[in-house]
Amino acid sequence: MAKPTQPDVFPDSRLESDAGATFVLESKGKWWHAGYHLTTAIVGPTILTLPYAFRGLGWGLGLFCLTALGCVTFYSYYLMSRVLEHCEQAGRRHIRFRELAADVLGSGWMFYFVIFIQTAINTGVGIGAILLAGQCLKIMYENFSPNGSLRLYEFIAMVTVVMIVLSQLPSFHSLRHINLISLLLCLGYSFLVVGACVHAGFSKNAPPRDYSLESSSSARVFSAFTSISIIAAIFGNGILPEIQATLAPPATGKMVKGLLMCYTVAFFTFYSAAVSGYWVFGNKSNSNILKSLMPDEGPSLAPTMLLGLAVLFVLLQLLAIGLVYSQVAYEIMEKQSADVKLGMFSKRNLIPRLILRSLYVIFCGFMAAMLPFFGDISGVVGAIGFIPLDFILPMLLYNMTHKPSRLSFTYWINLFIIIAFTGVGIMGAFSSIRKLVLDANKFKLFSSDVVD
Repeated sequence: MAKPTQPDVFPDSRLESDAGATFVLESKGKWWHAGYHLTTAIVGPTILTLPYAFRGLGWGLGLFCLTALGCVTFYSYYLMSRVLEHCEQAGRRHIRFRELAADVLGSGWMFYFVIFIQTAINTGVGIGAILLAGQCLKIMYENFSPNGSLRLYEFIAMVTVVMIVLSQLPSFHSLRHINLISLLLCLGYSFLVVGACVHAGFSKNAPPRDYSLESSSSARVFSAFTSISIIAAIFGNGILPEIQATLAPPATGKMVKGLLMCYTVAFFTFYSAAVSGYWVFGNKSNSNILKSLMPDEGPSLAPTMLLGLAVLFVLLQLLAIGLVYSQVAYEIMEKQSADVKLGMFSKRNLIPRLILRSLYVIFCGFMAAMLPFFGDISGVVGAIGFIPLDFILPMLLYNMTHKPSRLSFTYWINLFIIIAFTGVGIMGAFSSIRKLVLDANKFKLFSSDVVD
């Protein structure tokens, strides 16, 4: 096997004085812990957006894109784990995406490029998690008090307070039990939503089904690329090296087992939510299928208790997702602010952690309250964030470290994926930003409604 050609500019000894590595990314986990983290990062309430994504693709293209993106991301994450294992065996263990990319590609700007992209992903997901959790609370509140005076931003503030408390959990590894519960929650609400959709589809109040696409060919193209970006964001991860860093070394083979656990859960939840939701609501699907099942006008299309339990499960899992995607930001903060010599819970390290993490969560909460347009932001994050990190860089890193023959199938399939998803990312970014511009007249600061 070929050895990396770049000099070791990131020696393992650096980790001994790195508070971010020692405290936040401590390496104590088992493979099933990585499976819990991966499942929380990938299989979240965003799967309830899949029927919304299908309305821009239709049945055939929707199922094809869902399957293709699932296969490509699994392959991509597998290659990424191989690259990390290869570097570790060569004495170059990397626990951060940005350091791995900069080391293998030998370019200082790549370090800052990955920081920028990861920051966009983590902040976007953090904002989205708080926004959706606030929306879940609002749904529950309106069910008990239809004429209540509380607005969406007030529920977002409540979620933000809870997230500030949970953010003080010191390390990624300390989330393992929370993320096991998160895995069970996503299975729970997925099957509850499927049951609700089947009930709605056969009820007397079932909406008329219309699976037609937009009449304009240009609008269909833009909608298709926006939908692909949304699906990419749903399958996206962007923090796989940081998750693999939580494994007790050596990590060889462990990450693949975690990926298999994650994608087993993804298979059952993604397809069931997409097919059942789009079957019932077609091109009228809301960006959150729960809102379609509980329309503003008219009765709920499924039993209230069933929907209420699904909303509760979604709400609880969103807290775990917000925590997982905050870890990279917390690791950067800890690396700069903490003193590794004084211990994780020393007063010197505890006070900065409390202040910095609280400020980060408050920022995410403020942005969620001010700009509630989750359906649109999913496409933008997918195009500019997840596609480069999850569909392009892993293939490039693998080709550069393992150096497959240019006559080999692996080399050419990797090159094809790089080129194809570079184009998809550019078109997806343009289409998603276009939709943001078109929806701009619907945006109101601190609105009480989420814009689809």
